[in-house]
Amino acid sequence: MSRRALVLVEGHRGNGPLYVQAARHLGLHPVTLSTDPAQYEYLAEDRNETVRVDTEDLDALIRECSQLSATYEIAGITGFAGNDESISATVGKLCQYFDLPGPNPASIERCCDKFAQRQVLAEAGIPIPAYRLAANAAEAECFAAEIGLPVVLKPAIGSGSIGVRLCRNADELAEHTTYLLSGKHEWRSSPRILVEEFAQGPFFSAHTMESRFIGIEVSEFGPPPHFVFRESIFPAPLSGDEQERIADVSSSCLRALDLGWGPTTIELRWTKRGPVVIEVNPRLFGGPEPVQLAYGIDLVTEHIKLVTGDECDLRRKHSWTAATRSLLPDRDGILDWIDVSRAAAATGVAEIKLFIKPKSPIVRRGDYRDTIADVLAVAPTLAETAAVLQHAVSLISWSIVPSPTQGE
Repeated sequence: MSRRALVLVEGHRGNGPLYVQAARHLGLHPVTLSTDPAQYEYLAEDRNETVRVDTEDLDALIRECSQLSATYEIAGITGFAGNDESISATVGKLCQYFDLPGPNPASIERCCDKFAQRQVLAEAGIPIPAYRLAANAAEAECFAAEIGLPVVLKPAIGSGSIGVRLCRNADELAEHTTYLLSGKHEWRSSPRILVEEFAQGPFFSAHTMESRFIGIEVSEFGPPPHFVFRESIFPAPLSGDEQERIADVSSSCLRALDLGWGPTTIELRWTKRGPVVIEVNPRLFGGPEPVQLAYGIDLVTEHIKLVTGDECDLRRKHSWTAATRSLLPDRDGILDWIDVSRAAAATGVAEIKLFIKPKSPIVRRGDYRDTIADVLAVAPTLAETAAVLQHAVSLISWSIVPSPTQGE
């Protein structure tokens, strides 16, 4: 009998190892297809099977999966968007070709184009920020004036807050527009900039699987003009009415965008007019561990079950509070050393995920890649969790020294 394999298209520094581990726990053999497998350290460290292939080439992926099927029974195919949202749609097309469970690629493509997504949500009457689509600096300036500063500028296709900035005045608007259009930002298609109203209020993420509502996370960002997550709490401390309103808006998004299969994350801000949808992402969010810590629901395992045609179990096993603090650098340079040993041993600390290793360069980009480490804490109540997290962070120390090229 052939060994059952789970094919993973590309990787992810946070979720990638979780999928590899969960696949093995379910008796599956993980195989990663990637344009550059070496960029994912966990693949080399764990001696994972990898195949080098252009993941933007659907025909090439079909050929590789066909070759793998001579050795393995392909139980399912999934993947990670990373910096390229098109991967999500490609996965859907692969699943269709091999008659495996997966998302509708047309729905995924429409959702991953933030402008197209905005149009669908607007037509459905779902509250969203005012928005325009600009192709050049003159249009961006004109549309920002129409909407009114401050505005958020972001690439129409992308993830991880890459290229996303809050522009509070005309100078910041001109500076970031120039950055996006000057060739410094990596575009995978012709440059299209979304200019949108800055919806102000607390930031929430609603998590769903198979159109089933799981819970709501509240997050804070580091200093503007960037949108880099600093701290998150799951479940968010909300009233019953607030939870219901966010859940209702989230369900409306799923119906409008035809996202009934698999995991989805709906990002919102609670403004003066209530919940306003910022973005809908047709994938598992970047840090699913808080849901497992708080509710005992392993979303990665349950997603793999869906991918392989099994029933998923989204029942809560318990109800605690989990929180995450991201350690963000205050300068560029070299991470000389970092000591998390005392924090890792503290009661209530579930895990410390180190993303930048000592002696590695730090170049702040204003997106998810800036994060040095995540500290995850869990306790029965919000107050206890907050205390654990604060204590753990106080036990962590690190040093950033100038790089050899600084000051030249």
